Amino acid sequence: MRDARHSIARIKEVFFAFLVLGLTAFGGPIAHLGYFRAEFVTRRRWLSEADYADLVALCQFLPGPASSQVGFALGLLRGGGWGAVAAWTAFTLPSALVLVLFASGAAALDGPISEGILHGLKVAAVAIIAHAVWGMAHKLCPDQRRAGIALAALLIVVLIGGPVGMIAAILAGAVGGMLLCRDQGGPVSRDLHFPVSRRAARIAAVCFVTLLIGLPGLAWVSSSPVLSMADAFYRAGALVFGGGHVVLPLLESEVVQSGWVTPDRFLAGYGAAQAIPGPLFTFAAYLGAEMGAWSVPLLGAALALIMIFLPGLALLVAVLPYWNGFRRLERVQSLMRGANAAVVGILGAALYQLVWTSVIIGSSEFALALTGFLLLSVWKWPAWAVVAILALGGIVITLS
Repeated sequence: MRDARHSIARIKEVFFAFLVLGLTAFGGPIAHLGYFRAEFVTRRRWLSEADYADLVALCQFLPGPASSQVGFALGLLRGGGWGAVAAWTAFTLPSALVLVLFASGAAALDGPISEGILHGLKVAAVAIIAHAVWGMAHKLCPDQRRAGIALAALLIVVLIGGPVGMIAAILAGAVGGMLLCRDQGGPVSRDLHFPVSRRAARIAAVCFVTLLIGLPGLAWVSSSPVLSMADAFYRAGALVFGGGHVVLPLLESEVVQSGWVTPDRFLAGYGAAQAIPGPLFTFAAYLGAEMGAWSVPLLGAALALIMIFLPGLALLVAVLPYWNGFRRLERVQSLMRGANAAVVGILGAALYQLVWTSVIIGSSEFALALTGFLLLSVWKWPAWAVVAILALGGIVITLS
């Protein structure tokens, strides 16, 4: 009985921790990784800096939404299978519901107050990512070799760009770690005990492959619009690396070119998805509501949402039981040191490319971002409180 109460308490803890992030985590997948680090590494101490960096590197290698995969794994680590479901639901549902309402014409973001809040939230994303880069650099790049690997990763991402650049940066960091970090001594981190059996991992792998191969055939044979819709969103989630913005061309080719959604409605939904917190993959909920399933928009949204997330989460479950054994190998420890340093470089590049150049457009934005950074790093404020303060600051800047 005591174990059951303890398990339920942990699941509740996971749910409400991720619900706060689902309501406040603006800025896209890289910013989400910064929010997760601030909440679960720095504040709650669910895992170490190195453990977290390892998890981020693993999810960057896998297709699917990297930040949602990291969140799912954190929930699994803390609360077991139901904890993973709680983490995914709490982080995903707020933005999905807003986008379904937007598809129905019941939500709008107009006026100077709304614009100011949105502007402040974007500045908050700058502060969150900067804090993540600063903290991770101290822990994961403590010497010249790993600092050099981080710099090389940053340059690769800047020069190549996109998900190809991120994967190339992590691969280069892994090779650099094997060549330059073999004499660092000691394991990278302790084992992380995910409650996933090898049997469950094999089932997840079989399901991933079966759906990827079987859904197109079923959709073609039956000519069912529901099966065609499920196939389109599953393939989009299964075949994209980097998540977020990278999935948009795949979705456009599936739902616009097929005539399911008009170009104007597609772009309107994309704009709304940019303006709300949570994973950008919830854009699928908007598209599903637009397309409908069984003539019920809410069912269409639920189907699209589940199918686009399912492949990435199934792959993650398939590899987790083998991950600790892989990490214990001496060469792999060197590899992970380099990969972790590369993650710092990737975050640094994202800080500049994805948010800084588009958000910090004047001295007011710079001062607001610096305030957020200091609140996080010096005064140790929780991320959600910093987001609230900077949102108010955004209103002041917009109205002044």
